[in-house]
Amino acid sequence: MRIVLGRLTRAAGLAALVALAAVSAQAEPLLESRLGAVLGQEREALRVVPSSRMTALTSPPPAEARNIAVGPASITYDRAFLAAQPRASGGAEWECLTEALYFEARGESVRGIFAVAEVILNRVDSSVFPSSICSVVNQGTGRRFACQFSYTCDGRPERVSEPAAWARVGKVARLMVDGAPRDLTGGATYYHTKAVNPSWARRFPRTASIGAHYFYRPDTRTASN
Repeated sequence: MRIVLGRLTRAAGLAALVALAAVSAQAEPLLESRLGAVLGQEREALRVVPSSRMTALTSPPPAEARNIAVGPASITYDRAFLAAQPRASGGAEWECLTEALYFEARGESVRGIFAVAEVILNRVDSSVFPSSICSVVNQGTGRRFACQFSYTCDGRPERVSEPAAWARVGKVARLMVDGAPRDLTGGATYYHTKAVNPSWARRFPRTASIGAHYFYRPDTRTASN
């Protein structure tokens, strides 16, 4: 049996030769010698390749190259966790959420800030509220007793006088906009401070008590905080 072997430089070609040798019980001795010569050439070629290059060639691509989401595996509700996060920035939606957290919850614990952010994003997902963060935050603004977040209709300009607090709540906003879990408030779409007792709170089931706020998830839309 006459077999002509070309120059093989890829693993697929070597595998084909090995398989051919295994199934060809009547192959000429010439096949074994030529196959050994080719394998020897491959081994010699691999010896000159740097080990770092071999690792790069044989390792799977990083998660980013495979379009796999990367990010914090979990949220730790403390200031050390937030301090370790990169400085946050973003577009209009991020800025609206950051502003709401700054004026509504900057004095709260980290857990409390995340809880208020959950309420805003839960409203975005609800069919009875506007479908964007900025629309939720500014709902009712300009109409007496209609604003959903009191800082938007208290008649005072929104001035950021605490840059560190702004940076902190901005990181919370960034994490939440990017899809952080909402595990704190049981799907709440309303909250109020413990210093007040609005009439609607008696009709809605309370889902959580975090820091200075109570959280609720009503079945129907009504007045808010």
